[in-house]
Amino acid sequence: MMFSSNVFQYTLTIVFVLIIWNFSFAQKQYSISGTIRDASSGETLIGASVTVEGRREVGIANDYGFFSITLDPGEYDLKVSFIGFDSQIQHLDLNKDTTFSFLLEAGNTLDAVQINADSPRDILNTAIMGTNKFQIQDVLRVPVLFGEKDILKTIQLLPGVISGGEGNSGFYVRGGAVDQNLIILDEATVYNASHLFGFFSTFNSDAIKEVTLYKGGMPPEYGGRLASVLDISTLDGNKKQFGARGGVGLIASRLALEGPIKKDKGSFMLSGRRTYADMFLRLSKDSTINNSSLYFYDLNLKTNYQFDEKNTLYLSGYLGKDVLGYSETFGFDWGNTTATLRWNHIFNPRLFSNTSLIYGDFNYNVDVYDESAKFNIASLIRNFNFKQDFQFYPGSKHVFRFGINALKQKVSPANFTSRDTSALASLESESRSGIDLNAYLSHDWKVSDKVNMLYGLRLSIFMATGPGTFHKYNAEGEIVETEQYSDSKIVKQYFTIEPRLSVNFKLNELSSIKTSYNRNSQNLHLLTNSSASLPTDVWIMSSQNIKPQLADQGALGYFRTLKNDQFEFSAEVYYKTMQNQIDFKMNADVQANPNVEADLLYGKGRAYGLELFLKKRKGKLNGWLSYTLSKSERQFDEIDQGNWFAARQDRTHDLSVVAMYQINERWSFSSTFVYSTGNAVTFPSGKYIVDDKPIWYYTERNGSRMPDYHRLDLGFTFEPKQKGKIKSTWDFGIYNAYNHKNAYMIDFRENENDKNKTEAYQISLFGIIPSVTWNFKF
Repeated sequence: MMFSSNVFQYTLTIVFVLIIWNFSFAQKQYSISGTIRDASSGETLIGASVTVEGRREVGIANDYGFFSITLDPGEYDLKVSFIGFDSQIQHLDLNKDTTFSFLLEAGNTLDAVQINADSPRDILNTAIMGTNKFQIQDVLRVPVLFGEKDILKTIQLLPGVISGGEGNSGFYVRGGAVDQNLIILDEATVYNASHLFGFFSTFNSDAIKEVTLYKGGMPPEYGGRLASVLDISTLDGNKKQFGARGGVGLIASRLALEGPIKKDKGSFMLSGRRTYADMFLRLSKDSTINNSSLYFYDLNLKTNYQFDEKNTLYLSGYLGKDVLGYSETFGFDWGNTTATLRWNHIFNPRLFSNTSLIYGDFNYNVDVYDESAKFNIASLIRNFNFKQDFQFYPGSKHVFRFGINALKQKVSPANFTSRDTSALASLESESRSGIDLNAYLSHDWKVSDKVNMLYGLRLSIFMATGPGTFHKYNAEGEIVETEQYSDSKIVKQYFTIEPRLSVNFKLNELSSIKTSYNRNSQNLHLLTNSSASLPTDVWIMSSQNIKPQLADQGALGYFRTLKNDQFEFSAEVYYKTMQNQIDFKMNADVQANPNVEADLLYGKGRAYGLELFLKKRKGKLNGWLSYTLSKSERQFDEIDQGNWFAARQDRTHDLSVVAMYQINERWSFSSTFVYSTGNAVTFPSGKYIVDDKPIWYYTERNGSRMPDYHRLDLGFTFEPKQKGKIKSTWDFGIYNAYNHKNAYMIDFRENENDKNKTEAYQISLFGIIPSVTWNFKF
């Protein structure tokens, strides 16, 4: 612990020295700072830019709309802009620190329709690569399953991101596993981001403000996962007036309310969504069916209040639950709960602070009431998190970000509890606790007009703690040492240094080359044999036997804009190595196994690929084309004689085409086409008969392929003339328009006429599915 404390002390000392040096360096300059908001609602505009006319200085609004630019004394014209809004010009004579609050008006012309929250010039000028940003307006225009707009389905249409399966909201990024994606909602971690076993995501489109996906070159403020970060921000709520919006669809309905707590000072947003398949079950005359349950709901709440120009408080929360029950014999429910309390404080025009207290909880319960077997299975992940983040703007060419993070986590694996009348015996696994301490420092530095770089360091200290009984296992899975630990006593400690570097070389006004390197560590691991992200999957923490997963990724990319910024093109190549990857021994028991660590194998991985992206950003016709050529492999000494084999998520080709067309003021059209190589799978190589029953024989791991996947979705939106204060739209969708039966599963069985013959058969979930949704807003 002394070593850990010293590391944090040294880090904070370095930060302090840098702050003093930069204040001294910029002492003869003055700062222009403030907040950029939507004039109609008071919502902060994340990523809005403030440029100095005739110069190259640019200020970018942070996640709370705050910006800061430091300049020499003099007269300047500032241009404030954000995609979809009319720009604003402000003249000033800078002779002291100056604060502005900008209110931008939304643009209204059809030709101004644009997609994505970032601008092409931002992409050329910033060092970060492998990043995509979306505003919720972009997501609403993409046709999806059952007409429920879904951010997780939308990001699957980006290069380097592949779907977890037919209709599934799980996703893989650059060869990583499902659990290697960090999904955060208003800074709170969401562990299972899906409803109905993955067919819907937990994120209600009515509550979302902006979404950012990092799949390479992750800034040092993010950590804890190897593959990607999906950062989702929710709406603050309208500070000007009360309003409501929602929608009624074939499978679910939504309603969101927002308004001022005190005009221009504070606001609230409350959003809810529920499916109603269970209501149709009530219509059945069969008592077993009409007593069954099948639905999910989610609630989002956010409120904020600005006490003065320097202090704003935010409180946000999420509650989601799935309920599945079959009469009085079976019940299954699972869900997430999060809460985030944040305090923004502006110390001075150059130093911005955000302090967060975060709570997260994911749990599931299974109840079986059969007369011969009555039991309950329950599992829980719970954490408390403290974060302190600073942003420091010493000069027009420098932005420093630094902070600390302390996370206390508890994981209760699936416990099998038998009822009194059941003949089954209870089986319990001990809960595990851990503390994750992190510190980071990054420097966004504009070296010259041609070179911009972001570099930094993240320090991670993970401590597995008691209470509990802890075992050490040998290679055969036998217990070689057992020790009892009291509450909070450290069982095992891991220290990881994670360097991050991104560099942008601007070739000219239209193109740039970027390169990046980043190391990430992960101390929470998912044990699953499924390609889907199921609520019953088992999570475990690093321990005496399980080391942190590590990934090192390097990337190189070329970026260019075309036709007066109407088009954007990028080509990125990456190579990633992974250490301490986890797999299972043959016939491993994952569920309710107190010694599950004895059944694990540890190996390494690698992933590499090429990503091409062409996007039309504005005009009546816009959209994008993305293509990924990739390989993802794993190697374990105990599997396939130690040879490299394809990971389950390995897909050689992945293609997505998204098109959106504004036909006229009333009608718009959208479509998506996806094609991908079938993912790797292990099929039996033969069989033998034991007691007149077939036993399948498996040889090569993931040596076969599922059939190729392809699908076309269509969508139409009709906007009637507005009547009074109510504005409405009708969304019509066709999922899988040419009714292609994609394989959800391939299974094997004996031929009915000849038991010596084995035949494969395909299971498909969806054919063509129409949908219609009525949306309203007032």
